[in-house]
Formats: sequence, structure tokens, C-alpha cells
Amino acid sequence: MRLDRLVADFGLRVDPRNSHGDVSGSVSGITLDSTAVVRGDLFAALPGATHHGAAFAAAAIDAGAVAILTDEAGADLIDGSVPVPILVADKLRAVVGNIAAAIYGDPSEAMDLVGVTGTNGKTTTVYLVEAALAATGRRTALLGTIDTRILGESVPQVRTTPEAPELQAVLALARERGVTGAAMEVSSHALSLGRVNGTTFRAAVFTNLSQDHLDFHETMDAYFAAKLSLFRADMAKTAVICVDDEWGERVMERTRLPNVTYSATGVPWADWHATDVQLSIDGSQFRATGPAGESIPVRLALPGSHNVANALGAVATAVALGISPDVAAAGVASLAGVPGRLERIDEGQDFAAFVDFAHTPGALRSLLGTLRSLTRGRLVVVVGCGGERDRGKRPAMARAAAELADVAILTSDNPRSEDPMDILADMTAGLDVPHVVEVDREAAISYAVRGLSRGDVVVVAGKGHETGQTIGSVTTPFDDRVVLRQAIAALGRSARAAR
Repeated sequence: MRLDRLVADFGLRVDPRNSHGDVSGSVSGITLDSTAVVRGDLFAALPGATHHGAAFAAAAIDAGAVAILTDEAGADLIDGSVPVPILVADKLRAVVGNIAAAIYGDPSEAMDLVGVTGTNGKTTTVYLVEAALAATGRRTALLGTIDTRILGESVPQVRTTPEAPELQAVLALARERGVTGAAMEVSSHALSLGRVNGTTFRAAVFTNLSQDHLDFHETMDAYFAAKLSLFRADMAKTAVICVDDEWGERVMERTRLPNVTYSATGVPWADWHATDVQLSIDGSQFRATGPAGESIPVRLALPGSHNVANALGAVATAVALGISPDVAAAGVASLAGVPGRLERIDEGQDFAAFVDFAHTPGALRSLLGTLRSLTRGRLVVVVGCGGERDRGKRPAMARAAAELADVAILTSDNPRSEDPMDILADMTAGLDVPHVVEVDREAAISYAVRGLSRGDVVVVAGKGHETGQTIGSVTTPFDDRVVLRQAIAALGRSARAAR
């Protein structure tokens, strides 16, 4: 794309202090990372937490950047003699996504792209929607917390929703490979920071809202406002809204988009309902009943009422995109599981073991409520809270664990720079329900499996698919699934030795 077109289309200014202000050239890509620049790129120099990206302008130019895009503060930091034009935007973070989309030719316009937001259920819903899209024969992509993949091939990524230039580049790559249907998670951080600006969603899905990320948003109203911004006419064409909580009702009331509602808890006026629900520790089945008289049997390999809600949302979304309900249900049924989301750990033991990502009070209550209803024996949970994150949810996490499980073992979860015992002190403050504290996460998991027998259930919550434990500034390998398998295997060896 020609630089002069970017200047005209987005109201950019050419810094007059720069002696190389010729904007007749073109750019072929855009990045925020000076170490990722390739020849022909536009380097977007944004302010960061500790440094302004403009401090790395010289390195970007050495790597082949043909222009710098920054704000007024960034322009002040750049030597006016640099050999490329400096373009200045007043609201840089708000416009960089639109500029990236323009450079890559608006790739989201070429596919049925579904964006899923909410506190819980985003990842599972995205996997289910992709499965429904794939059942139609579409070539698909998925972008989310666990994985970003195009036609089944993983693409490296570092956050739930990539920065705007990275997102547009991935979508352009997907379009180049023939993708016609995609599903992605859209985080509240991404919405607040403009990472999805310039992206067109055929459907935007709202799952639910409960306390999380208040270290960033500060209030629930601000958190909700970030989520609500996905449901604007400049972002999406259709809204698909779960109305099983008050926040979903607020989305429905405030969006101006055509909308479809769904409820797994029997809200009578919702468009889609889950009826004849049957739950077991091995999976779920229900009928998805829709506004046009649809009544489709849905089988799901994922256990739990919350996954019934996720599957119902995926079916409602697929139908809103014009997919046959029967095909959507077949796609949902084809999904064998989601990594770290009620993932079954089976080492031949006579009790059930799971790993789950639940790391908010609402998610943990939902998880344990589901498992409580499916457990014939004792329910044991291992859970912690991360350091340098929303401290306000820590007591609620511990209380949920202690009240809903027969045995609640409170432990560490990525303490980062905080003392793990200080985090546990926050969790247990005022907790008058029996619980166990074991600061070492591996020891906590080993403790959890001891003495379990047929009919019991153990779940390790909080980290899910994650494969590292961050203590201080160092992340070392730690996978709850691996550690739980090892603990179960050690239990089996001990039992054999005892015999």
C-alpha cells in the first residue's frame, strides 16, 4: 500500500522535522516489534509499559522498515535525520488496527469470522464453533488462548488476542490459504487496547461475565463496557448472546445489532434453549430447540452443564451464519475435547481425574457445581491464585473451593513476584470452612490423589493447558496434566508394592 494513501485515508501527519518525508513509496507489512521487522514493513512505535516503541526506531530501520508510524511523543524521541518518513497519529492505538487491516487488504472480509467474548467459556465455544464450521466443508482457522491454527497447522502466538498487526497478518495468511470460516477469542484487554479494530466479525458471541481482570479494568462496569464494545455495528454484523446472567441481558438491551439469544437454564424468552439435558461424567446430550421450531439432538464429549451452554451457543451461532442445525450439531459432536478444559486424565485408575482452566470465582463455582452433581463419592479440588493479578477474587476462589468440594487443597499458581504464602493468606482470610494449604503445587496434586477410590473425582484447576510455572521472573516447565498423571502412576505403584 502506498504511504500517501495511508496518510490521506487515516488523517496521518508527516513529521516536518524529518528531512526524509517523501511518502510516495509503499509498505508491504506492519509490526509493533522492532525485532520482527522485515524489509518493506511499516514500524508502528507505540508507547509501552516501560519504554516507548520509538526508542527502537533505529533498529527497525536497520532491519528494513521503510517508514515509522508513531504518536507525537514518539516523534519527539526520533532523530529527525532518520532516512525514512515519520508518520504521526493522534490516537495511535485506536487507528493502528485499521491501518494494519488496510495494508493486508481487509482479510476478515473474505471469511465468516466469529468472535467470542465473555469471562468463561470462550475457548471451548471457539473450538465448538470451528468444529461446526468445518462440518460444512469449509477450510477453517482458530485463534485463541490455547492455540492459533490455520487448516490445523499451529501458528505461534503469545496472547489470547494478538496485537492488531499480528492479528491482521494471521488473518491474511488464513485468507491466502483459502480459509472461509474462522473462530477467535476476543479478550477484554484486546477490546480496550484496540487490537481487533479493523476486523469484521460476521457474528459476535457473548458467553457470560463474572469477576476477572479487575487489576486492569478496576470495576465490573468498565470490564463490561470493554466486552460490550464488540457488539457495535462497526465491529460485527450479528450478535449471539447467552442471557443466563444479567450481563447477557444488558448486552441484548444495549446492542443495536440484529441478535439471537440462547439460554441453557430455561430463560423463557430466549431464542434457543437446551432441553432434555442428560449429564454424565463422560459427556452430555441435550436437544437444541430454536426459534424456527428446530429441535436437534446434540451429543457432546464434554461433561458439564456449562459445556451444554457452550455447545448451545455454538449451534445458535452456526445457524445464524446459515448453517443447517443438523450439520452444526454433527460438528459439535465431532469435537473430542479441548486441551485443559475439563480434560480427562485416565491412567487406568478407578476414580475420575480432570484438569481445568477455571481461574475465576464464577468459573470455579460452575466447574465444581457440575462435578458435584456427577460425583458419586468424594470431590477433591486443587486450586491457587496467580500473583500480580486481581487480588479481590482470591477469597472468593478459596471459598468456592472449600464450600463446594469435600476436600479443598489451596496451593500456588504462577506466583510471579509475589510471595506464594502472601497469596494464600489473601485466599484464606476469613475462610471458616475446612481446607488444606500446601504451597508446593506438585505436592498438593500428589496429596489430592491419595486415598481416592471408585466414584471419587479430583480436579486440578486454574492452569489448564499451561505448560509453565512462573516464579519471580523465571518460568519453568510445569504442566498440571503431566504432574497429575505422574501422581496417579505413583499411587498405582505404591498400591502394587503394598500388595
